[in-house]
Amino acid sequence: MSRVAILRASGTNCDQETARAFQIAGAKHIDILHLNRLLEKPEILGNFGILCLPGGFSFGDDLGAGRIFAVKIRHVLSDILQQFRDADKLILGICNGFQVLLKAGLLGDPARMTLTWNTPPRYTDRWVRLHTNPSKCVFLQGIDSLYLPIAHAEGRFAVSSPDDLAALQQNQQLPLCYEAGDNPNGSEENVAGVCDATGHVFGLMPHPERYIDAVQHPHWTRFRRVPAEGSGTALFHNAVKYTA
Repeated sequence: MSRVAILRASGTNCDQETARAFQIAGAKHIDILHLNRLLEKPEILGNFGILCLPGGFSFGDDLGAGRIFAVKIRHVLSDILQQFRDADKLILGICNGFQVLLKAGLLGDPARMTLTWNTPPRYTDRWVRLHTNPSKCVFLQGIDSLYLPIAHAEGRFAVSSPDDLAALQQNQQLPLCYEAGDNPNGSEENVAGVCDATGHVFGLMPHPERYIDAVQHPHWTRFRRVPAEGSGTALFHNAVKYTA
C-alpha cells in the first residue's frame, strides 16, 4: 500500500519537499496530516502504508529538539504506531523527525541513547558523505553510499554506555554512518541514522528529500558528472516499492 502520511506539527517546515520526494518515487497517495488530526482520530493511520515525520523545528524545539512532539506521541499514539510497524508498515523520521522517533521510544530505549547538541554546540548546515552498514533497514536496501545535506544543532548521537553501543551494533541498528573524517556533529561511531530491530522504523539526521534532483547538488553548475537523480531518491523508492 504505497499511501504515505506525512505528519506535521507547528514548526515543521520540510513537509512539502518530503511529499514531493515520495511522489517522484511513485507513491500513489500522499496526505500531509497535522498531528492534532491524528491525535483526534488515531485510527485513520490504518489507511496508510508509510508514515513519515519530516524535518523542521516542531514546537520551536523549546524544550529540546523534538521533545514536545515525542511526548504527545508517547502518551497518545505509542500503541497505534507499534501496531502500525507490526503490520509490516514503515515509519521514517528525517532530522527533527528522527529526534522525535528516538525520544518517543520508537527506535529503542530513549534512556540508553539520545540526540544532543553538536560538538561544538552550534547549528551546522553542510553536505556530508555517508556509508551504510549491513542491516534489516528497508529504506537502505541496495544503497552503499549517499551524499546528502545536513542542517541541525542537536544531531550528535550518544549512548549511555559502551555496552549499549555494542548492543546496537550487534543488532544491526546503526545502518547509516558519516564517512570517517566527515562527521559534522561529533556523533559516537559516526552514527547518522538508527533503525529499530525490525528495520521498519528508521531515523536519520541528513535530509534525503533535499537531494532528489541534479540541480540540488551544490556543484551542479560546475561539473558535468552530477547524476540526473539525487542519491536521496533511492531511499524513497525503497519505501514505496516495499509497500506497493
